[in-house]
Amino acid sequence: MAAVALEGVSKTFAGSIHALSDLHLQIDDQELVVLVGPSGCGKTTTLRLIAGLDAPDCGHIRIAGRVVNGEAPRARNVAMVFQQSVLYPHLTVADNLAAGLWWHEGENWLARTWRRWRDPVGARGRPGSERDIRRRVRHAAGVLGIGHLLARRPGALSGGEQQRVALGRALVRRPAAFLLDEPLSQVDAPQRGELRQEIRRVHERSHSTMVYVTHDQAEAMALGDRLVVMERGAIQQVGPPRDVYDRPATATVARLVGAPGMNLIPGRWQRQADHVQFCHGDATCILPYPTAVPGPETYGSAVVMGIRPEHCTVLPLPAARAGGDHNPTAGGGCPCLGPGEVLRGELLGSSRVVRVRLLARVGEDPDISSCWQLTGGPPRRIEWAITVPVREAPDVGRRVAIGLDPSRVHWFHAHTGHRLAVAPAAATRSTRTGPGRLRTP
Repeated sequence: MAAVALEGVSKTFAGSIHALSDLHLQIDDQELVVLVGPSGCGKTTTLRLIAGLDAPDCGHIRIAGRVVNGEAPRARNVAMVFQQSVLYPHLTVADNLAAGLWWHEGENWLARTWRRWRDPVGARGRPGSERDIRRRVRHAAGVLGIGHLLARRPGALSGGEQQRVALGRALVRRPAAFLLDEPLSQVDAPQRGELRQEIRRVHERSHSTMVYVTHDQAEAMALGDRLVVMERGAIQQVGPPRDVYDRPATATVARLVGAPGMNLIPGRWQRQADHVQFCHGDATCILPYPTAVPGPETYGSAVVMGIRPEHCTVLPLPAARAGGDHNPTAGGGCPCLGPGEVLRGELLGSSRVVRVRLLARVGEDPDISSCWQLTGGPPRRIEWAITVPVREAPDVGRRVAIGLDPSRVHWFHAHTGHRLAVAPAAATRSTRTGPGRLRTP
């Protein structure tokens, strides 16, 4: 197995479509790295450059420390699984699984005949022999649940079965690196979880280097030793899944990682003596202090506030404010945004994702208007995602307030989208006792 490195790699198609721009990425030996991002961000292009199917315009690609820019795909000793299964239609499933082994590890007919004549017993059991290849094919077929399909041809298989055959063809080999381009996209949902676990087990047993491409958040978080979040041909953040989820480096990462992604709302904030006041148009949210806030240089500046759906809650509007007055706080001192209207709910088993549309009037602030490309929402309409237990989900059409956990609020620069360094909390240590509530011991 070997490390993979991309050093200043760029790729342009049709003279003007920049698929990758000055990409720097180091993948350590025996590491499973997941490339995640929206369609068109350059994930598949990165894999094709490593495999040698495309050539970079500039930069170097190293496998095991060796520059492989000019080498043919076969010479790089990598195994790739494509998003669309690519099988030999005239061969059986067993022969499709064994094809790569014959080409890379098998011997030609003259060498096999000579070895069988000199050492008949040893020739049958040596690595790369016909018996060894058939044994590895049967093992891979059993792992993937396609042992009963070995005699069939690809034309008699379903799309999911064909994809499992393509995955098995890579797993039976011992390459320097595995390159997996959304290999489970056509597999049925129940089998997808099983195959995801099997890929992880194969990686742990073989100590192999794997580069895995997906747009599925669950796959990315479950599989990767590290996540590489990409957007528009550039890397936004690299790190362990938990770190990327808890501390996104940019507003783009916050929006892309998570299902649903982080709620983002542009506005301005002011630091008062004992609280932070965040304003989005005529909607105001008062966050109690001490809490993590950006430094004084951003007072009055446009910022983007972000918070995960599971760190929010739905609160009833107080009767005195239910007539339409904007409500900065709710009962019990819980900071909140409001009012909002419940648009719909999405059932996720034991929980429900509630979509709430804020009813705030935004105004014509040019600094706030320029933030919409970071938040991913259309102007003058903010839809807030909130994860709540099924029994606590409000009815569609109801007006509510959105309670926030101030210890889980993230701040981003309004124009660059970069995470803002926050000032440490006050010397008084505080403990969260519920959504939006602080207790000083």
